[in-house]
Amino acid sequence: MPTVAVFDVGNILIRWDQRNLYQRIFADRRQMEHFLAHVCTNAWNLEQDRGRSWAEGEAEAIARHPECEAEIRAFRARWWETVGGPIDAHVALLQTLQARGVPTYAITNFAADTFAETCARYPFMQNFHGVICSGEEKVCKPDPAIYRLLLDRYSLSANDCVFIDDSAANIAAAEALGFHTIHYTIGLDAKGAFRQFGFPVD
Repeated sequence: MPTVAVFDVGNILIRWDQRNLYQRIFADRRQMEHFLAHVCTNAWNLEQDRGRSWAEGEAEAIARHPECEAEIRAFRARWWETVGGPIDAHVALLQTLQARGVPTYAITNFAADTFAETCARYPFMQNFHGVICSGEEKVCKPDPAIYRLLLDRYSLSANDCVFIDDSAANIAAAEALGFHTIHYTIGLDAKGAFRQFGFPVD
């Protein structure tokens, strides 16, 4: 049975959605969705997660859409408004595992600076045995290299690990390397899923 728990962060431990911010900026939801689909897209944000600076990211987006400069700059300037707070049940699960001696790690796609701010704001983020942050390592999930980095840096074996993530692509990449996985979707009992792998969650 696996003995190591590996967590994603965004929408596993901490709620994150750029719409939390942009619904305050755009009065028209259709305009907001158009902006997020064509200006500050998920692919654009992923480059900051991959290590591109916010200044470079903003410059690139403003060059494409100069009419949206204020809205583009708001993404970083008001980044904390994209955060919806901790997911209490999952944080409690993490803390239970840690209290019972289970090694816990994290692999997260996150810009380096906003990740540092998040760790400072939420103390539970500071108690992992190890963390791989994409913005610090310049590689993002689902690239197999980021999973291998976790295994190599912390001398782990994939088949000893259970990895929980809300992205099907990230889960598939982990499974291909031999991780046990939990694909989290809304309503899934994460505690029960870890219990099925034999973890002491009760």
